[in-house]
Order: sequence, then C-alpha cells, then structure tokens
Amino acid sequence: MRMRSIGSLSVSVIGLGCNNFGRRLDAAATAEVLDAAFDAGINFLDTAEMYGDGDSEAFIGRALRGRRERVVLATKFGWTDMGEGGGRPERVRAALEGSLRRLQVDHVDLYQLHHPDSSVPIADTLGALQELIGAGQVREIGCSNFSAAQLEEAAAASKAGGLPRMVSVQNEYSVLHREPEAEVLPACERLDLAFLPFYPLMSGLLTGKYRRGRPLPEGTRITTRKTELASDDNLERVERLVAFAEARGFELLDLAFAFLLSRVAVASVIAGATSTDQVRRNAAAAAWELTDEDVAELETLVW
Repeated sequence: MRMRSIGSLSVSVIGLGCNNFGRRLDAAATAEVLDAAFDAGINFLDTAEMYGDGDSEAFIGRALRGRRERVVLATKFGWTDMGEGGGRPERVRAALEGSLRRLQVDHVDLYQLHHPDSSVPIADTLGALQELIGAGQVREIGCSNFSAAQLEEAAAASKAGGLPRMVSVQNEYSVLHREPEAEVLPACERLDLAFLPFYPLMSGLLTGKYRRGRPLPEGTRITTRKTELASDDNLERVERLVAFAEARGFELLDLAFAFLLSRVAVASVIAGATSTDQVRRNAAAAAWELTDEDVAELETLVW
C-alpha cells in the first residue's frame, strides 16, 4: 500500500470510512472489517462523533485495544450543530472529551470540523484546537465540507493569530462529481492542504453494479434514496468508463480510486465498507496508477 502525507501524518492512500459502524454493522462486524483493513495495509481510519450516534467511535475503540499504534485515527466534530455553534470553543473541548472516551485513546491524530459554523469566528475554533494540541490530545487539525473561500479564511486566521493551521479538507469528489476541481483543489495546492475525497464511488454508481439497460439493484442507496444518480447521462458515462478500465485490464471500481489518486492534492481516498470483501477490494484498487495519457483521455469520457 502506498503512503502519502496529511501534515505530519503518514497515511495509506486508501482510507477506511467508518460511517457504517454502529449503523449497519454491530461491534463484531466492525472488528472483522477493521482486521481486514489492517491486513490489506490500510492504516487510516476516519470516523465522527455523530456516526451511529457515537457507536462508530465506541466500536472502533473496542477493536483497537492493544493496537492503537497501528492506525492514524481521524474523527470529526460539529455536524449535529450545523451553523448552530458546533465550532464554539466549549463545544470543541466537550466533543473531543467524548470522542476520546468512546475511542478509549488519549489522543486523535486528525481532528476535523465536520461542517463550517457561520455563527462562530474560525479563529475562536482554532484557538480551542490550539489548546487541545498543546495538551497532546490532538496531533493535526482539518475540516470537512469547506469551500475554497472558507479554507482561505481559516488559513488567514491561523497566520494572523499565530494559531495552528488546518492541514486537510474532506469533501465529496469522484470521477463523476468534479465540483472540487473548480476552486477547492486549487486552494489545497496554494495552501498546502491534503484533500480527502469521500463518496469516491458515488453511492455505489461507480462499483459496476449499475449498468445501462439493466435493472437497478434493489435495496441500494441509489434505488431507495438517490435515484437521480442513475440518470441516463450518468449511466452512459459509466459505460464509457467501464470500457476504458477493461481495455487496460481493470474494473470500474479500480478506475474510481485511480482517478482520485492521480490528483496531486489527494492524500487518501475515504471509502466505507460493510464487509471484509469490500474493504479488501477497495484496498486492492490502489495498485493502478494512471499515466498522464490515461488522465487526458479520461477527460474526454466524462464531459
């Protein structure tokens, strides 16, 4: 497994998103998926206080007993307070205390503001995070769902106030969801931020299960909640991407990860898994490294 950097942290280029833990997977199944991830060379775990109402962190904590040193552990705070004070200093401190207790650790490696909080100056949030870093409870800090302007604002506040800087941003990005390329990815390169894509498989559309002219799989996220993703235009793009991957001896899922990892700012692709087979398959996708010619040809297939 290749490794890249998030600030001072060295992480596997495929990360494990832990939003299914405590929601779709119980403690035993969580432990099995984590074991498979470690065996496949994944060392980066990304969770949040809200996942499974805290059970994601709790299940990870149980499974990590005696092997904390094997992982780069990231969690997030502030989502449930979207725009309602999730970045308040007292909220930041209380959220970390709860996460450390559930995770059964004395520090997290990457602590991320899950959603921008327009009601709190970012300098106030950074000041609270500075205290936690000083206490040895947090190593690096980052954010999620930030725009380029919000990243610039955070960087300016860090510089002006002598505060710790965010080293990463985690936003949705995939070969069929290219919004970050307009502003956020260029901002990451200017500000030396690691970009962490989530939903790299576009809720399953890029797994190969959804094909033009075939019945949609029943009981999946796309068929029950996100039917717009399986539009005729998207399914046509999927067919072109499948042909591109298969011509090179790979599958669509491999291409979904390889495309993201071809981006300079991307450090690790955050992918969820509900089974040991899924996490092993995701990890295996790191083997394909696209050439510049591959990337150029891809641009003609998806637009």
